[in-house]
Amino acid sequence: MTRTIGAICALVALGACQPRIPDSAAAANAALPSPQAVSQETIPEPPQLETVPVGAQSTPLTTTQTATPTAAAAPPQTEAEGIAQETTAALAAASANSGVAPLDASPSNPAPEVFSNPGISDENDFSAVGERRSIEDDAARRAQNQANYKVIEPTAVPKRSGVGGPNIVAYALETNHPRGTKMYSRLGLGGASRYTKACAKFGSDEAAQLAFLERGGPKNDRLGVDPDGDGYACEWDPTPFRKATGN
Repeated sequence: MTRTIGAICALVALGACQPRIPDSAAAANAALPSPQAVSQETIPEPPQLETVPVGAQSTPLTTTQTATPTAAAAPPQTEAEGIAQETTAALAAASANSGVAPLDASPSNPAPEVFSNPGISDENDFSAVGERRSIEDDAARRAQNQANYKVIEPTAVPKRSGVGGPNIVAYALETNHPRGTKMYSRLGLGGASRYTKACAKFGSDEAAQLAFLERGGPKNDRLGVDPDGDGYACEWDPTPFRKATGN
């Protein structure tokens, strides 16, 4: 019996401590107005708009500038007069809006002032030059200049003083046969491989030709740089030197 009473007391205590959960549906229903209250509300009437007949002119907007009263223009008699009146009205409106009068382009306007215009030089001014000399003076000047011309004729290739040994330029001018023409006999030892290795030792064809002449060329080819016997080492070509002198 004592246990039963204790259990009942514990349940009562727990029920008293549990927080009360609010009823959201009841709060929502209380916030909504009743249908009778809604039906009794008055709806404001829409504003009345002023009706304008078709073809009637609307009231122009007012501007900050005050237009100067002008006399009423006479109705145009022709289409050209109507266009002229519309153009004048448009220019007047543009001038009133911008505050600057439009530019009236006319041939009677004064020429614009030019600043810092040096003009043409004195040498190119025909009037200034004509005052100083005549056509005869120019002809005399041309004749004097032609008399002072000097024609320099080509001369022989100069020789270097104090320098011995062969000269590839002189050798090119002394010969006249083209490359590949056999002029000297060759034994043909080594063939193409010796020729390729021998030419690879020189930095240029001119250096190979000079060494070839210094070592007994063109009759002898001790370096193996002229296997075809034309007297020209490796790929050296005497043609540019001959063309320079007209040969």
